[in-house]
Amino acid sequence: MWELGFHGGYHFIKGDVAALPGFGGGISLRKAIGHTFSIRGEYTGSFDYGLDYQLKPNNGGFAAYNATAALNNGNIVPAYKTATHQLSLDFIASLSNILFYKAQPKVNWYVFGGYSILMADVDVDALNASGQGYDYGAAGINFSGKKKDIRKALKDFHDKEYEQNAPAQGNRVQIGRNDDNQLLRHAVDFGTGIAFKVSKRFNIGIEEKLTLPFDDYLDGFTSAQYDKGQDFFSYTSLRLNFNLGNPNKRVEPLWWVNPLDFAYNELNSPRRMKLPTPVLPDADGDGVTDQFDREPNTPAGAPVDSHGVAKDTDGDGVPDYKDKQLITPTYCQPVDADGVGKCPDPECCKNMVQQPACASLVFPSVAFKGSSTKVSSDNEAILSSVANTLRQNPSCNVLVTGHAGAKGKKGGVDLSSRRVDAVIDYLAEKQGIDRGRFIKQNTPGESSTVDLAPAN
Repeated sequence: MWELGFHGGYHFIKGDVAALPGFGGGISLRKAIGHTFSIRGEYTGSFDYGLDYQLKPNNGGFAAYNATAALNNGNIVPAYKTATHQLSLDFIASLSNILFYKAQPKVNWYVFGGYSILMADVDVDALNASGQGYDYGAAGINFSGKKKDIRKALKDFHDKEYEQNAPAQGNRVQIGRNDDNQLLRHAVDFGTGIAFKVSKRFNIGIEEKLTLPFDDYLDGFTSAQYDKGQDFFSYTSLRLNFNLGNPNKRVEPLWWVNPLDFAYNELNSPRRMKLPTPVLPDADGDGVTDQFDREPNTPAGAPVDSHGVAKDTDGDGVPDYKDKQLITPTYCQPVDADGVGKCPDPECCKNMVQQPACASLVFPSVAFKGSSTKVSSDNEAILSSVANTLRQNPSCNVLVTGHAGAKGKKGGVDLSSRRVDAVIDYLAEKQGIDRGRFIKQNTPGESSTVDLAPAN
């Protein structure tokens, strides 16, 4: 977008004559040529005033002041009005729009410099309303008093008509309030400013601009005795700036855009970058990618741990998906190829009568988490081994015991009963075991488990 600006403020000339407050105003148009640099064209019109507070010799022999000098022993009090038209072309460098930790800047501080061409109409107040020079002695003005009192007395004494052309040097054109007194000057300008963002369309700024036209007659007076160098303009302005353009087609002026913001937005939510969908190969389909899978050829459906290795719940060396006795006590190991161990008879029982085969069966417990009544995938593997055992022992029944908690707390019996039903339902419906082989009961005890035991 382009930026259209309107400005106005305090304007004065720093020269050989003490300045009075003046004012200026104008319009500008600015365009970014990058995130840091921009170019601005500007017009400024101004009125500047000056009135000294001491008598100064008219050593230059300025004709406009001759009548006043004759009445005051060759001395005068310079008083001027300068009307100026100034066109500037400035290059601006923004210093605050590269922010690594913020999305967009809210404040823009900048410096600038450029070229100006100006026309200045300089007139002096050297005659009173009667067309005669000012006689300060007759008016009783005391130049040895306080500065503010002298200035007040002189303001009241002068008629402020500025009826005569000021002295000047060269390059005059016949444009101005009084003919043949328009100074045409080239100049350089520079300054600094700061702007505060109000919205994406509007910002407010404050700026200080100095213009050096390399001329000592902008205040209508020069003297070797009082010469303070070339005169220059100082302009302190308040600026109201508006961004022009369709926001759907144009971004804000680039000095309001953090150049890193585009990259940050693309990384966060890509709109222009085309990122391929990540492909993480998993040859055995166990849910652990090949990069981290320590057992890349696990059979389909076999439960695995976080490293992709088939689970071995009882640590007997036979993975769960092949283990027909999922939980084999360590004292019954080593086991055979099916994961079934041979438990030694206790010393006290070696001479006892042989128990029926069903009584020697060992079944694992099924654990539930929280208040769940659903058989988890891990429990499915356990119950699959139970079903295999029951198929191999068709005459054996199973006692399925749920626990209602240590004190049978409220709701515990119901939860325990539903877990018992879930276990029986899985064995009957998923594994094809006859329901008539199960006996249910609820007792006090650890409420998170359902125990299976031979019922014979």
